[in-house]
Amino acid sequence: MKKDDETADNRPATAETNFSTFAEPLVGEAIAQASALENEGEAEQLHKLRVALRRLRTLLWAYRPILDEDFDTQQRAIYKFLANAAGNTRDWDILIGLVEATGDTELLEAFRQSRSEASKKSLETLSHASVKQMLREAMSEANRELNTAAQRTPLTRFARQRVVAAQKQLKKRMRVAARAGRSNYDSFHEVRKAGKKVRYLLEFFEPLLGKKQRKGLKTLKRVQKRFGELNDVVASRDLLLAHRTALPDGAADRALKALEKEQKRRFKAAARLL
Repeated sequence: MKKDDETADNRPATAETNFSTFAEPLVGEAIAQASALENEGEAEQLHKLRVALRRLRTLLWAYRPILDEDFDTQQRAIYKFLANAAGNTRDWDILIGLVEATGDTELLEAFRQSRSEASKKSLETLSHASVKQMLREAMSEANRELNTAAQRTPLTRFARQRVVAAQKQLKKRMRVAARAGRSNYDSFHEVRKAGKKVRYLLEFFEPLLGKKQRKGLKTLKRVQKRFGELNDVVASRDLLLAHRTALPDGAADRALKALEKEQKRRFKAAARLL
């Protein structure tokens, strides 16, 4: 991608005509991972599928100012539905990893059984959803929506403005989380999502950005890692509580206490970056 607003034949490069340049690799990755599930059904494929879908949702967020609002909402809902379907198995894998050190075989066996059921449900949902067809149709509709629009937005200006908007959103959410303190996980979760959005946009638009906008990726990755680790333990604790009645009493209580302790530690680690 050229840094200025011209294509190879000197025509102005626009955000509308370049949507597929950014979207096609993500759609291709999602379809490849969904296809791999038909033969393997492994958690790694489900995770990679969810990441590709999240990146697609971020791309749509970037294009929100030049997409019809109803159309944008509909498209992002499709990607969110598919990502949620892909995510359940990995949630159980994270919980198993966090409590594996307890060595409680009865509890871990119950978790693995639930994980197996979640995996089966994820595969059934994604199979019935016809991921390849759904994503191709969504891609085609987005291209049609953008390329029939009356306006044309210079690509470089568009990219830089959307990165600025995402960076401002991240700074605002970090201020809110700093004021809220460790008693308010929701504000920390919003920081995590905003940080992920900025990172994805930097990766999408890197050749179009100025040097100043490209700086800070290393710090951003550290924020994502700390807040992601916090999210893992909070989500695992919620998952355990949701299935509490079906688990061995003593073992579940011990696992909850261990998760609560780890949650406090990770809250402190994340808070230090605010």
